Amino acid sequence: MLKALMLRKKLDDKKKILEELQKTGENLKIREAELEQSIAEVQTEEERTAVENAVNAFETEKRNHELQTTTLKKEIADLEQELSEMEEKQRSANPQQEERSSYMTTKAFFGMNMQERDAFFKNQEVRDMIQHVRTCIREKRSITGAELTIPEVMLGLIRQNIPTYSKMLKHLHLVHVPGKARQNIMGSIPEAIWTEACGKLNELSIQFNNVEVDGYKVGGYFAVCNSVLEDSDINLATELIQALSKSIAYALDKAVLYGTGKKMPLGIVTRLAQTAEPGSYPDTARKWENLSATHLLAIDETTTGLDLYQELVLATGVLDNDYSSGDLFWAMNPKTYTKLLANAMSITSTGAIVSGQKNTMPVIGGTIETLNFIPDDVIIGGYGDLYLLAERSGVKLAQSEHTRFIEDQTVFKGTARYDGIPVIPEAFIAVSIGGSVPTATMTFATDNANANA
Repeated sequence: MLKALMLRKKLDDKKKILEELQKTGENLKIREAELEQSIAEVQTEEERTAVENAVNAFETEKRNHELQTTTLKKEIADLEQELSEMEEKQRSANPQQEERSSYMTTKAFFGMNMQERDAFFKNQEVRDMIQHVRTCIREKRSITGAELTIPEVMLGLIRQNIPTYSKMLKHLHLVHVPGKARQNIMGSIPEAIWTEACGKLNELSIQFNNVEVDGYKVGGYFAVCNSVLEDSDINLATELIQALSKSIAYALDKAVLYGTGKKMPLGIVTRLAQTAEPGSYPDTARKWENLSATHLLAIDETTTGLDLYQELVLATGVLDNDYSSGDLFWAMNPKTYTKLLANAMSITSTGAIVSGQKNTMPVIGGTIETLNFIPDDVIIGGYGDLYLLAERSGVKLAQSEHTRFIEDQTVFKGTARYDGIPVIPEAFIAVSIGGSVPTATMTFATDNANANA
């Protein structure tokens, strides 16, 4: 049953990702129409170059989007087939299983499946309430709040709006490794040397470097009294398991952007903010460079509208994408996203208010991701495929009734093991549109369990 539950969760997660991709697809259609309009309005050579760059970036993003969508649809179809076969085996082994299952895909009543709906209406309090309503209708009496009591079984659960999966994961170079791993990096390609047709060839030089990654654990657990699980009017166990997945995804995203590099990945902003070569920097790595003055930038807070986006375009000029074959991403908090959205607004000839910014950065291109922990006015971006995220072990969820048997508690835990590093740090920037240079200051949850270790 637990395996089917996990499979169902994985399927739901992928369907949510597909929904986001489909939304992005709609935005791509809008951007394509905008580019067509821009092509028609080109007048100068400078404008032509800018539009050509925008079209090239768009075509790359569109191809990647189509590839991601096709791959995801195939994965969803495979998971649905696997789940269907698993549920069929369970029904064959236990005919009553279908009646007890709370994970049927057929929804019939306010998000409930048929079994949940039947159980809901069999509840005595609900039946009494419905009978009371029918009596009032027959006798043509009014129904007031004092007469009608809603049973507690009708109350649901208000969930915090946190993504089920990591927002950053899809942008990064994710590699599954069994232990410590090294990422080799090729140096700059040398220029070949012209000579006579029968002349001797010159020896070219090329250098290789590498970085090391390990695997640090991220996770936690909930301990819940068994009586609470038994009395809960929601599937509390499922909610706790989903909460653990979201918790790990949130911590992973924060580490990718702001991680200290100590018992966690090294974050993008943390690396850009370094002003001196760390003592632990490996001898085999690429030459360390101080990027704090060139890749941590500030735009005056009074800059708005077209001027603001021009400054952002100029800021991206420092990005090194020689090693990248992917697309740009931009991460910011919802407040900063709203500020950019307002600055991108314009009025059409028909008087309609529109914005050139949807879920992508205007002109520059690149998907926008919103993450609450990023400070106000800070925008972090770059080529995500040049950030190496090593996954020793993906998210593992488990529960046990034995760990706290005497306390009569069930423990739910979730763990994952990751490490990461910006392999080509020059491919990333952090820009503030509030006038002050971004810093690497970030608070992480305290490791109290190992404080004395």
